[in-house]
Amino acid sequence: MANTYTQINVHAIFSVKGRENVLRDGFREDLFKYISGILNNNGQYSLAVNGHLDHVHIFFELSPTMALSDILRIVKTNSSKWINQEKLVKGKFSWQSGYGAFSYSRSQRNNVIKYIMNQKEHHENKTFKQEYLELLEKFEIPFEGDYIFDFIDVKDNVAPLGL
Repeated sequence: MANTYTQINVHAIFSVKGRENVLRDGFREDLFKYISGILNNNGQYSLAVNGHLDHVHIFFELSPTMALSDILRIVKTNSSKWINQEKLVKGKFSWQSGYGAFSYSRSQRNNVIKYIMNQKEHHENKTFKQEYLELLEKFEIPFEGDYIFDFIDVKDNVAPLGL
């Protein structure tokens, strides 16, 4: 696109269907690298990918040639396909429908990257539900509880460690 200049920094979050704690240490890092590759291979610029047992955060520069919803559909479809092909979890893996997406200025990039890359430590003190609802409130996004992720207490949702 001639004469088109953008810098659209997007922080997106999506979760495992049923909020199962299946994103284990054994493959989580490879999953995040795979997701980063999906972003880059689709003309996006990956800035940070990380998450916890039941959800993923991605931060990237959105190219104006693609819609955010298309990018997230591609990321979720291809990463779930990879998890299933590699048999990294028991049964059929899928992501929960929907996502949260938030925009940041360039001056906020380093703080967002640091926040995303410190997910393990962050979730020692805060649940995913608390984190997600705080982001919705911070960005003044109206929501109805019936239409956000299915939140399940981590203590009630412990998946087996094996495949």
